[in-house]
Amino acid sequence: MAYKEVTRDELSAAGVQYGHQTKRWNPKMAPFIYGSKSKNHVIDLEKTLIQLRQAEKLVQSIGAKGEKVLFVGTRRSAKLAVKEAALRSGNYYVNQRWLGGTLTNFKTIVKRIKALWEIEESEKNGQLALRTKKEQILILKEKANLEKSLGGIKQMRKLPAALIVVDPKSDEIAVKEAIKLNIPVIGLCDTNVDPDIVTLPIPANDDLQESVNIMINALVDAFADGANLKLAPSVLKTVVVKRERTEGENNYSNNRNWNRPERTNN
Repeated sequence: MAYKEVTRDELSAAGVQYGHQTKRWNPKMAPFIYGSKSKNHVIDLEKTLIQLRQAEKLVQSIGAKGEKVLFVGTRRSAKLAVKEAALRSGNYYVNQRWLGGTLTNFKTIVKRIKALWEIEESEKNGQLALRTKKEQILILKEKANLEKSLGGIKQMRKLPAALIVVDPKSDEIAVKEAIKLNIPVIGLCDTNVDPDIVTLPIPANDDLQESVNIMINALVDAFADGANLKLAPSVLKTVVVKRERTEGENNYSNNRNWNRPERTNN
């Protein structure tokens, strides 16, 4: 591969290994958990790398075919990462509330996108300025609402080849729509997520922006390699600033005194 693959040490520095409190876990994540520390699960980064490499191959092949992916991340920790990733690579993103039917009722969504295009065109050709002030205010308000909900997909003229979802639990509607349409879903799965709801789960912390950033960047790099794109560098941080850890809370450090979890057959 021409692009630089992310390493285990880089994942560790980004805090990818830190899971949720042990009492909040989903037992189906057991195969991806290394142990526990201060009542928090610790993700096995070797398993993360295995899953990440598979996901990279998928998005690399999508890029090579000239197809597109849709990044989805509506949580605060993901909003910047998915937007930057899409803009850097010429893909699409949703970082506001997912509109039901975005995929399964795509024809209706396209109509709303066209309404946004028409408003933008009326601004450019001067037609909007010919309307009354009251009409202009209402139209621009509609434009702002459409841009907020559809701005990241307004160039999406057909369904994406895959979804990359930061938290499949938070954005389960998006995941279900994609699965219904046989669109593969790559999901960053923290220890409280059911990994079976996505096509390709990648165990990773989804609370830390640094963790989300490094994982999304790795997938973008793979896509760009397949599409033969030269990317502008990411401006997002991928290293966690160490701080004191409070028991039972996701205040992260790199202390490795971990306890192994009990394995389940679920």
